[in-house]
Amino acid sequence: MIGRRTFLLAATAVTVAGPTGAADPASADPTRTRGWQMVAPRSVGAFEVIPLLDAAGPFFLDRQAAFPQATPHDWDLARVVDPDAYGPGETWQLDFRCYAIRGPRDRLMLVDTGVGPDGSPAGGWAPTPGRLPAELGRAGIDPADVDVVVLTHLHEDHFGWSVGLDGTPMFPNARYVVQRREVASLPDGDAARAYVVDPLRATGQLDEVDGAARLATATGRSGGSIRVIPTPGHTSGHQSVVVDDGRDQVIITGDVLVHAVQLVDPEVAYRYEADPDAARRTRQRLLAEAEARGAVLATPHLRQPWTEVTARRR
Repeated sequence: MIGRRTFLLAATAVTVAGPTGAADPASADPTRTRGWQMVAPRSVGAFEVIPLLDAAGPFFLDRQAAFPQATPHDWDLARVVDPDAYGPGETWQLDFRCYAIRGPRDRLMLVDTGVGPDGSPAGGWAPTPGRLPAELGRAGIDPADVDVVVLTHLHEDHFGWSVGLDGTPMFPNARYVVQRREVASLPDGDAARAYVVDPLRATGQLDEVDGAARLATATGRSGGSIRVIPTPGHTSGHQSVVVDDGRDQVIITGDVLVHAVQLVDPEVAYRYEADPDAARRTRQRLLAEAEARGAVLATPHLRQPWTEVTARRR
């Protein structure tokens, strides 16, 4: 377990032009325009991890209110890592990103489904409608071809496109993997139960797992595997996704961290963590293991999809 330490990170994204030779604007808002730039995927063995930007915009709380333990020094360090997260004054900008994973024989997995359409539960605070359907199309992914959808947790900005407003699954041939503990911990009246859990149970597509689970394995010279691992704290049944070929590793973190300030100081708690102590321990462990492996973090809310981690003690 690591203690209080400063992480040195390189956040990188490579974009390529669209079919006409230039990135197509999604809107006049530059934060949304970024969604129409195809970000280069990461290859891990036989698997390709593809970032898909569903939405972007300001958070409804100023950053100090969201991360009350962060010091001015923490904010200065975080600004170096993720400068685009800093808006005017104390405002905080964030992305709402999903990840697709393409495997051998065109097997497809999706990790999280973003904020969803207007009228989704996230619409009360997040920038809806999201653009995930369009982003899937630009990546050449038909929703009917997705085999597995992993929901890292059941917060509104992570399950929005799982189903339509009428409860019809958006990915009709996929099983939706969520931790059993996450479903069991939903309070009465939680929007996730009515919006996504009950409809997926009705169609037989909800796949509740207990703890770590292997979701895919590729054999041959490239090889590799995909597994989910419990990363509790942000919610009690939070999980992350690890894509690993024995040499390279990408960790799709979910909300183990939601701002770069939690990278430069993993002890900093986020206001909306269900169990801040458990979240802190999870974050410390995941970052230490990522550092030891030279893993790349794939994060939903930082302004760039890839973060390479090294570290030094304060």
